[in-house]
Amino acid sequence: MLQKIIIPAIISKTQAELDVAINKVQNFVNLLQLDIMDNSFVPNHSNDFELNLPKGPEYEAHLMINNPIKWVENQGNSIKTILIHFESCSELSEILRLGKDNSKNVGLAINPDTSIKEVAHLLDDVYQLLILTVNPGFYGSEFLPETIEKVRKARKLCPNLNIEVDGGITHETILKAYEAGANMFVSGSYIMKSDQPKQSIQTLKDDVGAI
Repeated sequence: MLQKIIIPAIISKTQAELDVAINKVQNFVNLLQLDIMDNSFVPNHSNDFELNLPKGPEYEAHLMINNPIKWVENQGNSIKTILIHFESCSELSEILRLGKDNSKNVGLAINPDTSIKEVAHLLDDVYQLLILTVNPGFYGSEFLPETIEKVRKARKLCPNLNIEVDGGITHETILKAYEAGANMFVSGSYIMKSDQPKQSIQTLKDDVGAI
């Protein structure tokens, strides 16, 4: 059975901001997502510096950048899972090779405008599929309910694949994604801007029965 996981998403501009964000949530989850943005692939920048990550939780890097191979080569050592955008990488086979050679999980991420049909031929080769449920780049973007149908289609195609949703995941939206077939739930502002992040995480866990 696929594990149900709640994953805080971290956007930060400096190492100091990153440290504060990690400290805010690391005691309540086992996995954190780092949003890597280059202000080109998406209109924002985040974690675009040499990362210094504390040991403890595992990390996945959501690479919203135009040169993912270079980033993986330079900064992939402390990351367990690398999420590459279909729209940014014509060399997915090279990323998969890099991941395998370095004992990394490699996942595929898709923007709201990309269909499951476009990536169906790749899903047997990746560790997980990340379906963006917002237009990427910022905390607090509007949840796009039409993306849930993609979750349903992906689950039908791949019953045993980790399917992750990212964007606008709150107490009000998480059940829609879960009922469609997602088992990994990335939440940014709902957790990271909360005055009680532990309670926000627990609320999402209770919604889907996550441990």
